[in-house]
Amino acid sequence: MVIRPLSPKQRASRRAATRRLNIWEGAVRSGKTFSSLAAWLRFVIEGPDGPLLLSGKTERTVRHNIIDPLTEMLGSKRCQYVQGRGELRILGRRIYVVGANDERAEEKIRGLTLAGAYVDEVSTLPESFWRMLLTRLSVEGARLFATTNPDAPTHWLKRDYLDQAAVWIRGGGEMILGDEKALDLARFSFRLADNETLGYAYVEGLKRENTGLWRRRFIDGEWVAAEGAIYDMFEVGSGGPHVVRELPELRDLRLAIDYGTTNPFVALLMGVSAEPRLYVAREWRWDSKVRHRQLTDEEYVRHLDAWIASGCDGLASGAACIERVVVDPSAASFRAAWKRHFGYATRPADNAVEDGIREQASLLAGNWLAFHESCAETIAEHSGYAWDPKATERGEDAPLKVADHGPDACRYGVRSYRSTWRRWLRLPVTRDEEAA
Repeated sequence: MVIRPLSPKQRASRRAATRRLNIWEGAVRSGKTFSSLAAWLRFVIEGPDGPLLLSGKTERTVRHNIIDPLTEMLGSKRCQYVQGRGELRILGRRIYVVGANDERAEEKIRGLTLAGAYVDEVSTLPESFWRMLLTRLSVEGARLFATTNPDAPTHWLKRDYLDQAAVWIRGGGEMILGDEKALDLARFSFRLADNETLGYAYVEGLKRENTGLWRRRFIDGEWVAAEGAIYDMFEVGSGGPHVVRELPELRDLRLAIDYGTTNPFVALLMGVSAEPRLYVAREWRWDSKVRHRQLTDEEYVRHLDAWIASGCDGLASGAACIERVVVDPSAASFRAAWKRHFGYATRPADNAVEDGIREQASLLAGNWLAFHESCAETIAEHSGYAWDPKATERGEDAPLKVADHGPDACRYGVRSYRSTWRRWLRLPVTRDEEAA
């Protein structure tokens, strides 16, 4: 890791992080994590005696986002992680490492007495865990340090904490002081432009990857609501940028499947052209409510075998031309039936809903994703795919669970091609994405 001097914005936040709660929020790759870690390390050295806590969505994300960078900064002798015990040692101090991915997570920290804590991506954690954690910071002089990307403006973190800050250093650098009822909290807002070390091509790639809602949140650092159509950039007319009458030659064909019994079952054949572009080339679906008959897993497999043998309605040349099959991760019995029938395994699809929607929206906005007009029902479902207003009122982002089977299958396919299309945007590809 190359350690660069802190920017003026980073230095200002480090100096001002003297409150009981100190939260860095804003755009991705804006320098907020490095700033917060610099302040956290100073507290580890100078803060009161007592156990400390390091937390995030899961222990794995904590390790990737926080422990690995700390190890690079300090060296393996000064920063030692004992995974089996869930403990980190920094300069001899014990730090508990806890994942908080559901409401039961608060049970992990009941009874603890803490001198300090660091929380990664706090808006993704259950509110119950956060509130329990605050009660555990009972050592005199205890402090909490946290980072987050923006979320919905009604999110509990913004409403009940960030908006009540005693000190707020805004994106432009100006400082705002709260009134006498403010929380003992310092809020530091970062924009992508605050990180002066990023290259032009990388920044432009991030902007292309994050469009609409996600650009405002992850690039501009705004807390804005998800509302209306999810793919409002999608032009459904045949012959337009997103729906084509003729397909170019495609390679790396994959089958993406959203499983259903009472709900529709959807299989999408997808491939990449030389342009480059990702295409949804063909669809096969079975809606038991329309056909008045449910199929078993074995029947689904036989129908798909016949469809693939026909070249997926004349496009492909049999099962051998399909490079990969990704399936709804909840469909374990179907995946087993597929392996019995075809003799090879499918892959469980990556079901990160919000990330998948964001990625697909970016590809549509940049005209890197298109559908053949024969995929009529999947196209129609995309045009009606909308955010759930009740979830928005709760401070959450969730699509309406209505006519979403084509969009779900497409999202699975888009996620499986990440290592391909991220190169089009000149974005780095992780090891996990290479293996996807």
